[in-house]
Amino acid sequence: MVTITAAPSPNFDQRRAPPDMILLHYTGMQTAEAAIARLRDPDAKVSAHYVVDQDGSILRLVEEERRAWHAGQSWWKGETDINAVSIGIEIVNPGHEFGYRLFPDAQIEAVIALIDDVRTRWAVDDARILGHSDVAPTRKQDPGELFPWKRLAEHRQGLWFEPAPERIAALGPPLGVGDEGLGVHVLQAGLHRLGYEPLPDGRYTDETRITVEAFQRHWRPSRVDGIADGETRATLMGVLQLATVESVTGVLN
Repeated sequence: MVTITAAPSPNFDQRRAPPDMILLHYTGMQTAEAAIARLRDPDAKVSAHYVVDQDGSILRLVEEERRAWHAGQSWWKGETDINAVSIGIEIVNPGHEFGYRLFPDAQIEAVIALIDDVRTRWAVDDARILGHSDVAPTRKQDPGELFPWKRLAEHRQGLWFEPAPERIAALGPPLGVGDEGLGVHVLQAGLHRLGYEPLPDGRYTDETRITVEAFQRHWRPSRVDGIADGETRATLMGVLQLATVESVTGVLN
């Protein structure tokens, strides 16, 4: 059972559809108190449904039936109003600007329990448990490369794939800014199919690099450099396969 304390924020409006996505953030402020105050400040015009503190305590700021204001300008699989389709969870961490650090076990256990609880009420596929950096890669890095996505996936929350060494080796040399051709087009097409915005054009631009960094930050966090090496591309292929299987299974069910 999840224990949640109400701390209402006035920053919300009406949904246009039931939520089918869970979006994870870090607060990115120096203290939890400052973050919570801002999320409840009517002048700030930002909010989230939940805040999970480092000790595992959980606040509810906005009811799930309402549209909280946490995603900002964002995009995923053609959806531009991520706030309208998502539950936003802020996880207390100072972030890259104020001393990014590991997330305590108690905090992650609470996030896992909260996601489990949310999914008892809403139909959220694993492929739609995402980070803020996934839907806004040019603006955001949260919850970042230290967030334990693999641990969530072990609890059947989200997708995770670790390719075999031979699969990595078979993909050849890395791709980076300035490269062009079929390999770049295939990479871009895979990222777009997964959900990222940029359309494939066969040119590895800074936009492609930023998108690759966002993918790495979630699914290959050991090195976030925007270079599509064999491990990154093999991981993308595996995550796409998992997402496809989940989509087909959902339709059949």
